[in-house]
Amino acid sequence: MIAAVGLFSLMDAGMKWLTPHYPPMQIAALRGLASAPLVFLWAVVTVAPVTLVRIRWSLHLFRGVLSIFMLATFAYALKRLPLADAYTLFFIAPLLITALSAPLLGEKVGAARWAAILVGLVGVIVAMRPSGNGFLGLGSIAALASAFGYALSAITVRKLGRSDNTQSMVLWMTVMVGVGAGLLAWPDWRPIATQHWPAIALIGVSGALAQYAITIAFKLGEASAIAPFEYTALAWGVALDWLLWQTLPDRFVLIGAAIIVASGVYLIRHEREHAEAEHP
Repeated sequence: MIAAVGLFSLMDAGMKWLTPHYPPMQIAALRGLASAPLVFLWAVVTVAPVTLVRIRWSLHLFRGVLSIFMLATFAYALKRLPLADAYTLFFIAPLLITALSAPLLGEKVGAARWAAILVGLVGVIVAMRPSGNGFLGLGSIAALASAFGYALSAITVRKLGRSDNTQSMVLWMTVMVGVGAGLLAWPDWRPIATQHWPAIALIGVSGALAQYAITIAFKLGEASAIAPFEYTALAWGVALDWLLWQTLPDRFVLIGAAIIVASGVYLIRHEREHAEAEHP
């Protein structure tokens, strides 16, 4: 899981490197197109090809739309924010998944979980610096919008997981992002500069390897045990911000991140204990 998060962080750094030169929708398309060949190879090697087409197409299409929205808004957030700041606001996604599971999946969300969600929202407000320029900035709003899209996508995955395999979900998400975002970006498509191909290759390889690593992580370990390691993205973000752009998060981001991470870890642990109580 730590490797997967690190690889995703490298992918995001590559995306951020491209943001001054290309529109967000084009960057989302490049992310999908660059990873698609490697994801396709992994999928056809690990499962029977017929299982990749016998799927619930309507839900896959819906998830593809959500993924395009999520990546385009996150690319825009990366253009305006350091990696660590964008990750801090994106950390609200696990809390949003819990909140949305009540109306969309009919799951019961108790008082303790609602309390964790509210505490996480306090962390978001702190990280957005209500007394400074960060509050309600377009980059912050884009990061939160991306987290909302991710949460909806994760709920869609819960439904798809009852009938479709992981390989089909990863493959068609990647292909739909590449093709769908590419069509939307086409009117404003900018030619790819030669010096940017290494960043695109980094996005493709790290994105594909990250998808593989996170699949293995959830296959080998309990979700509640490994999910907290997603928050190591903040450490990767801080390190990459310093190495590549010589920036560090301010105290508001760090305090907000601590609040959000604490509420997220509490929520994950609480759900694990709840599941063990129901199925001892």
